[in-house]
Amino acid sequence: MSLKRTRAALLGLATLAPSILLAQTTESSAPTTAADTNQLPAVNVTADGDAESRYNAAKTQVNKSSVPLSQTPLSISVVPRAVLDSQQAVTLADALKNAPGVVSGQFGRRGWDDLIIRGQVASDSLYLDGLRTAASNRVAEQLFGLEQVEVLKGPGSLLYGLVLPGGLVNMVSKRPQGYDFANADVTVGSHDFRQATIDLNKALSENGKQAFRINGLISNSNDATDYVWFKNRYIAPSLSLDLGARTDFTILTSFQERGYIRQQGLPLSGSINRNVNGSIPLSRFTGEPAARPYNATETRLGYSLTHRFDDGWTLNNNLRWQQFAMSGQLVANTAATGTTLTRTGTDQTFNGETITMDTNLQRSFNTAVGKHQVTFGSDYLNTREDARSFTCTVAALNVYNPVYGARLVCPATPNTNTSTTVRDLGVYLRDQIQFGDRWQLLAGLRRDNTSTYSDNLGTKKHTDNPASANTGSVALMVEVLRGVRPYVSYSTSFYPNSGTDIGGNTFKPETGKQLEAGVKFELDGGRTNLNVAVFDLRRRNVLQTDPTNTTFKIAVGEQHSQGGEIGITSDFQNGVSLLAGYSYTSAVISDDGGQKVTTVGQWLDNVPRHNFNTSARYRFNGELTGWELNGGVHGQSRQRTNGYSLPGYVLTDVGVAYNAARWRTALNVKNIFNTQYYAGGLANAVALGDDRVVMLTLGYRY
Repeated sequence: MSLKRTRAALLGLATLAPSILLAQTTESSAPTTAADTNQLPAVNVTADGDAESRYNAAKTQVNKSSVPLSQTPLSISVVPRAVLDSQQAVTLADALKNAPGVVSGQFGRRGWDDLIIRGQVASDSLYLDGLRTAASNRVAEQLFGLEQVEVLKGPGSLLYGLVLPGGLVNMVSKRPQGYDFANADVTVGSHDFRQATIDLNKALSENGKQAFRINGLISNSNDATDYVWFKNRYIAPSLSLDLGARTDFTILTSFQERGYIRQQGLPLSGSINRNVNGSIPLSRFTGEPAARPYNATETRLGYSLTHRFDDGWTLNNNLRWQQFAMSGQLVANTAATGTTLTRTGTDQTFNGETITMDTNLQRSFNTAVGKHQVTFGSDYLNTREDARSFTCTVAALNVYNPVYGARLVCPATPNTNTSTTVRDLGVYLRDQIQFGDRWQLLAGLRRDNTSTYSDNLGTKKHTDNPASANTGSVALMVEVLRGVRPYVSYSTSFYPNSGTDIGGNTFKPETGKQLEAGVKFELDGGRTNLNVAVFDLRRRNVLQTDPTNTTFKIAVGEQHSQGGEIGITSDFQNGVSLLAGYSYTSAVISDDGGQKVTTVGQWLDNVPRHNFNTSARYRFNGELTGWELNGGVHGQSRQRTNGYSLPGYVLTDVGVAYNAARWRTALNVKNIFNTQYYAGGLANAVALGDDRVVMLTLGYRY
């Protein structure tokens, strides 16, 4: 599908959608009251240009509450648009490097979004505007279309249902604003990086409630690895309608195309392990240039509705339909001996569809025991994925003197040919109670009913695995001094396992629980926020290899994460902005299911004990007004993966920018010292980190 026809289709959908959806809301003729302010916080930019440049985000959507972060007894990190722009972040992994306790891009530049939160894999716990993207994350997210990225750490099942206990990432879309603007940027950089973006907004009513916005991106780039390239196309029209002072309604759509060659890293021998022939060049491509590239498309159509009733209740209703398709060929490393690398090929095709909706009612009221903010809601998820893959043969490669041109020989019958559907209906209730001026109690319960349907299209075998669970969360916070609020919390999670054991029995679902304690400091009138937290997290019924039959799984394992985090965000009055954090994470296997060779006490893969990040910006005043300097340092200690260790590293970034009335230019150098490092590893390959990258942007503002 061409980008031009896709844009026309999305605009057509945006035009037709209101006639279908308006039946869900009615405009009240009652006068505006104080209850009008009781709504989920919107993420807006403002015309003066100051709010959109802040590092310190006061509110978030991920907690479905208007309570400021400094008064929320949960660990939540927010990466606002100002940080993404100053760093010239391109991928979701770039954004998540700013969140303490998060490891991102551990599998390198393979074209997917990979992340770990508090030692637990969370790559499939991705949400957009509060709604789950899909059961499995296949198509990388487009960062340019986001206003901010939010990370909720620890079990999030109370408000989001089926998420793993480490946490989740919620991405907030750019939305129409109440004033006109037009932004266009062109960026060039290392490895033939070329990108053009546009962000247009038009207010369609005098009060600004009715507006249209469209974001678009085109980018092409090569890679530090030979023969690897990426192409991205993205367009996101959105439309807000004026349905009265009490109603907010926005249609959100997007379409993206991605094409790329998967970068699969280097074999262990000659990279992390010694090879008598020397080190393999970091630019070496171990695949086949003629293999079919990965091509992916993803279409989204949804809406966000908020209606404030005159009796104080607020209704929030969000819905999205999503469809994706992706296919390509992968050549992966198996083993390297001397100069020879044996390889295997995979031909993969995925496609799927997701419908998800969340509806909740909120109200604040006073009682004899305190002030309550009640949230009562229900959410629904129906997501299907069809997967077909062929295991192919491909000739070995001399990694020191490569000669490419080998063909992938694939069988006629796929090794995997399945269709899997996950359905979940959840109901939740949460109450945030304020006792006097100091104490706050947050408590909630949730009930989920799920079913996982799996069809093996080759064997015609159907598996149905229903599951249900109660989860919840409770937290207590007290303000001991002005702006100093210690808290303690306990939360649980639930996630259904798919597949069967050797006896054909379905698995019990995963469960998780976390105990957390922390202190939140709100300083300088709210311009500075310092958060300190320690946690103990356990994840049970983790799928492990059956010790008596290694081709099957058993669900008896347990993983244990514990550690602490410190995060600070600040916008000082002297033009300095700061975002920094540090985390310590000990993540190990605490129950291996009785395997013959025990793995109890073994580190979880790709989880460093120590991780830190610092990003700062200084905006000049006086005669140098418009100029800004920015930079950062981030790194981690050594990590273990698949039985071997990877060394730690420290990376340094610097940048300079100039902002005029209509023009903006920025120059960033990432990994300025060109430090060579490994981002993570697999059983037979290590993922390469990014080398030095220079990016220059010229932008026009109207």
